[in-house]
Amino acid sequence: MASQDWFDKDFYKVLGVDKSVSAADLKKTYRKLARQYHPDSNPGDAKAEAKFKEISEAYSVLNDPEQREEYDQIRAMGSGARFSAPGASGGGFDDVFSRFGQQRGGSTSGPAGFEDFFSMFDQGGGGFGSGRFGQTTGGYRGYGGPQRGSDVTARTTIDFVTAAKGETITLQGEDNKPFKVKIPAGVSDGQKIRLRGRGRPSPDGGESGDIVVTVAVRPHPVFTRDGLNLRLTVPVTFTEAALGATIEVPTLGGDPVRLRVAPGTPSGRVLRVKGRGIQTSKGTGDLLAEVQVAVPTHLDDAAREALERFHELEPKENPRADLMAKAR
Repeated sequence: MASQDWFDKDFYKVLGVDKSVSAADLKKTYRKLARQYHPDSNPGDAKAEAKFKEISEAYSVLNDPEQREEYDQIRAMGSGARFSAPGASGGGFDDVFSRFGQQRGGSTSGPAGFEDFFSMFDQGGGGFGSGRFGQTTGGYRGYGGPQRGSDVTARTTIDFVTAAKGETITLQGEDNKPFKVKIPAGVSDGQKIRLRGRGRPSPDGGESGDIVVTVAVRPHPVFTRDGLNLRLTVPVTFTEAALGATIEVPTLGGDPVRLRVAPGTPSGRVLRVKGRGIQTSKGTGDLLAEVQVAVPTHLDDAAREALERFHELEPKENPRADLMAKAR
């Protein structure tokens, strides 16, 4: 669901990219900025933290083809158009549920009506169709029973940590009254949450419809989801991999953990930390740290001489011999 402040925010400018930027270049730019402004790289810097949240919000919208199309259309409408959205959502939500059908019980006449405004887009087949913004999905009538109220669809965006940990948020209802909704821990990108009885009322005394919220999750610059597991890549030096070492690895929203890197550990080996993944009512995942050996790019004379001596002493076996044999 579109956010009120999309009119006033230039997400392309925030990321420093052109409106025609490709998905690949957009992702590359975001990763560079995320590393630069991440709170872990700027401890105690409120401005850097605010900038990080700003670029994360911009990327979450522009990285989603549907949201990007909708954003471009909304921005093209200019600053003269506004949606009525009383109150604000909490818990990290970007969106506010507008007063769906605020003239409930009476007829909506004239071009200023809420439903008439959105029907213009639906008729033209534009980006606001298919339930993108407060779109009803229809009700049903049982045999001889009252008609069920229509469902209302919406979209909202939360950050990665909120999706992993869960949070209780406040939304604005159709009757302009706030109500609390529990976002479950471990909610995934694209998952739908159904709010029973919060949709359109029945026209003849039947059951009210639901609000169906599609949740978008902003990507994290370090962690990715693998079911209930969390994955990250951990760089280690050549000597740490060859001789073995104990290293610190970050966790999501918690203290770092110490991991033992065994002597002779190759790139790509995955070290597992039990119970430090996503925690849900259905189970708890692990933290999977993939080791990546970092090759030094600058060597002084003493380090180069030491490596050359090591090269003379290292085993003469060819590490690619097995590869070549299997390729024949």
